[in-house]
Amino acid sequence: MNNSSLTIFYDSFCPLCVKEMLALAKRDKNSCLSFEDINADDFSQRFASINAQAANRVLHAKNADGELLLGLDVTAQAWRLVGNPLYCILRWPLIKPIADRVYIAFANNRYRVSYWLTGQARCERCQQIVSEHHPPKQRKN
Repeated sequence: MNNSSLTIFYDSFCPLCVKEMLALAKRDKNSCLSFEDINADDFSQRFASINAQAANRVLHAKNADGELLLGLDVTAQAWRLVGNPLYCILRWPLIKPIADRVYIAFANNRYRVSYWLTGQARCERCQQIVSEHHPPKQRKN
């Protein structure tokens, strides 16, 4: 784990997921975020505490304290860290249960939604895009 404020474990084969990570990386002027591809060959060895299959169903992240965040908690925290607190609305008590249900429906159908929006359900090239635009930070040993 590196010393970023938030390490996001994302699906690099999902065009929408990659688009979101690129948007976050572009706004991450203070290097608060780190992105890890759950489809990387060495993912399980480097992040034994993260189940890649579970992270493929629901977005996972770990904060600097090692706390696991899931789903929209990840999205809200990531956007807050890059200076856009608008997503925190999704965590308001009256909105949170509805937003979480909508998120799960989206997550379960993200390849279909991606196809509708981008014409591409899954991609092979996506896996390299985020790391090219936001290289991983050096890890402490």
